[in-house]
Order: sequence, then C-alpha cells, then structure tokens
Amino acid sequence: MKDSNLDLKKAGLKVTFPRLKILEILAECDGHLSAEDVYKRLLESGDDVGLATVYRVLTQFETAELVVRHNFDGGHAVFEMATDEHHDHMVCVESGKVIEFYDEQIEKRQHEIAKQNGYEITDHNLVLYVKPLKK
Repeated sequence: MKDSNLDLKKAGLKVTFPRLKILEILAECDGHLSAEDVYKRLLESGDDVGLATVYRVLTQFETAELVVRHNFDGGHAVFEMATDEHHDHMVCVESGKVIEFYDEQIEKRQHEIAKQNGYEITDHNLVLYVKPLKK
C-alpha cells in the first residue's frame, strides 16, 4: 500500500489518526464506499471516529483530490480513491452494485462527437444504469 502519511502531506493535510484510518479504508477497498460504510468499518475495527468526522474528512479528501465523490442513484454519495486511470461506471438499479469499466471505442466515439460539434472534451463522467437481463 502507498504511504498514507506522504499522501496526506502532499495534499497539504495534517496527518491525524482519523485521516490515516479513513484513507487506509478507502485504499484497501476495491469499490465505492459511502460515509456510512466507512464509519461502519471504523466501528468494526474498534476505532473511535465519529460519523461527523468521517463526513468532514471525506470532504477534505475530495477538495485535496485524494478521492472522487459520485452521486449515483438517488443522490447517495459514494467515494473512491482518485487515480490517473479513467474509467466509467455501470450501476445496477436493482442491487445498487457499481461496476467499473473502460471501453476504448466508447472513449473514441465521445471525442469524435465533441469534435464534430466544434469542441474537445476536457473531462467527462459516464454512468450507465443497468438491470440484469431476464433469462
């Protein structure tokens, strides 16, 4: 795992126990966590960090670009570690499961559409809302 102390310092944040623990939880997770999910994991590990602190730290991390906030279905915010690798998301409308994917053809087509309309893409976020196929 990356050095959490160094990550916090590079982001201009003071190294504190809650920040370290929350950063570690997010870094070890291979998905998307809500503030409540992070809080539950802290409780399960016996760490005394309040829910208000979790929300505050996640907002600080978002501002420092350590994490990315997503408001998928219903405005419920979830967080994932920020990376240099672009990916898009599919959200199952039945289970709430979030699937990350990357498709070179989709990326190429989006750039073509922007160019055809006299623009270039500076950033984008693609979320597909899906449901399981009926068998």
